[in-house]
Amino acid sequence: MAEAGAGAGAGLLEQLKSCALWSWTSLCTVWCFLVLFLVYVLRVPLRINDNWSSVSMFLNTLTPKFYVALTGTSSLISGLILIFEWWYFRKYGTSFIEQVSVSHLRPLLGGVDNNSSNNSNSSNGDSDSNRQSVSECKVWRNPLNLFRGAEYNRYTWVTGREPLTYYDMNLSAQDHQTFFTCDSDHLRPADAIMQKAWRERNPQARISAAHEALEINECATAYILLAEEEATTIAEAEKLFKQALKAGDGCYRRSQQLQHHGSQYEAQHRRDTNVLVYIKRRLAMCARRLGRTREAVKMMRDLMKEFPLLSMFNIHENLLEALLELQAYADVQAVLAKYDDISLPKSATICYTAALLKARAVSDKFSPEAASRRGLSTAEMNAVEAIHRAVEFNPHVPKYLLEMKSLILPPEHILKRGDSEAIAYAFFHLAHWKRVEGALNLLHCTWEGTFRMIPYPLEKGHLFYPYPICTETADRELLPSFHEVSVYPKKELPFFILFTAGLCSFTAMLALLTHQFPELMGVFAKAMIDMFCSAELRDWNCQSIFMHLEDDLELPPAPQSPHFQN
Repeated sequence: MAEAGAGAGAGLLEQLKSCALWSWTSLCTVWCFLVLFLVYVLRVPLRINDNWSSVSMFLNTLTPKFYVALTGTSSLISGLILIFEWWYFRKYGTSFIEQVSVSHLRPLLGGVDNNSSNNSNSSNGDSDSNRQSVSECKVWRNPLNLFRGAEYNRYTWVTGREPLTYYDMNLSAQDHQTFFTCDSDHLRPADAIMQKAWRERNPQARISAAHEALEINECATAYILLAEEEATTIAEAEKLFKQALKAGDGCYRRSQQLQHHGSQYEAQHRRDTNVLVYIKRRLAMCARRLGRTREAVKMMRDLMKEFPLLSMFNIHENLLEALLELQAYADVQAVLAKYDDISLPKSATICYTAALLKARAVSDKFSPEAASRRGLSTAEMNAVEAIHRAVEFNPHVPKYLLEMKSLILPPEHILKRGDSEAIAYAFFHLAHWKRVEGALNLLHCTWEGTFRMIPYPLEKGHLFYPYPICTETADRELLPSFHEVSVYPKKELPFFILFTAGLCSFTAMLALLTHQFPELMGVFAKAMIDMFCSAELRDWNCQSIFMHLEDDLELPPAPQSPHFQN
């Protein structure tokens, strides 16, 4: 009952505020109309007609030199304003006039700036540590890449389009040669065949080589190739991966006993470790695809516990996605606490998952109108800051999450902070954002504010190292040709800079024309003034003549005479 009474009181207060605001607006409107009416009624005592005639006579006596001086001075002043506005925008990323209007005029009018306090939330330690020398366009293996035979090829069969580019598949071939081969493969005939198979460009040739290797021996990498490229369903792929696990686990145990007997055995053990981790990870992904999410989570946790140093596979990103599917948000927060660290490289999965968890706490009750009236609460501010952080890291994700841009199948490799990473993240995490009530609405209302916070030029960055300028070129190589690559949002010039530039150009052109053709421009200016003022002057002159005739001839008043009305 108390809560109901408090809600009723708050509703009554809002109604009173709206009524007061409406009354104030109506009063201002009535006041303006009253002033105009008084000016019209008192036009004769105030001798407005005579004053206007004097002004008209004064304008008609102006010489061309006056117009030259006027346009030249206006051009100079507008040019100085333009230079100052451009300098301020280059330094602070916003228009000086807009900043003054938002900071000083808007509070007087009752407005609230939601983003005013967002500029003071950067962590110096996080900013300094992330502004390090990094490889701008390093390509990473997609942790959530699909199965080539069961998913990518099925897409090609249905649509006739190739979802993978040659550049992407070539990178995968290089990865396979790095992870699944070693210098001692020539000692084992099946591994020697597979070493050649990973270099084959023709898919059928690779599959045939894998079958040939299996005829010789139980080869784990041959099973991997068949599971990835020949299996047409996830169930078939899982079956082949289980056979690969059996063969790979035996090779791993044998090489583990010999790993310290020489560099050759160490390389072999490293290769067998990579094979085993890859198989277990893909088995977990098969379980996730087939709906056995809890089983997938357990497999991923066991894998991370057994091989804690193999962070290059980014298994924690698979774990985060599976935990979000289970709605185990406390476990998601625990994983983020471990991997969202200053010393570790960031990713869209980490940044946007952290933003989703903070948005989840406030999104169900968030209202832009209410926030603009009362300001943001502490929890809402934290959520907005997390969204800004995520958007600065990868600005392409929101358009996919908000379904402003269509999704495609993610590539096998991604470029961090690029469009390829945005596609890979949104492809799997869009459902998780939709599941949290109001999260997409909060994202929609706040994500564009990020670009007002980042200094200009955009290469300076804010919370992260500067955005790489080569991402667009790399993404065009990774993504298929039928997809329109998303580019980094350009920071648009403020309206007042564009307006000042147009005004400066216009007045400069007038000054030049007036200087070259002073008499002609003078005639043109007088003609323009006469055109704008002739109608009112005719009405006022007619009324003045009628009043004088009435006084001199003592005629009866005839204000409704059709002659004078016309």
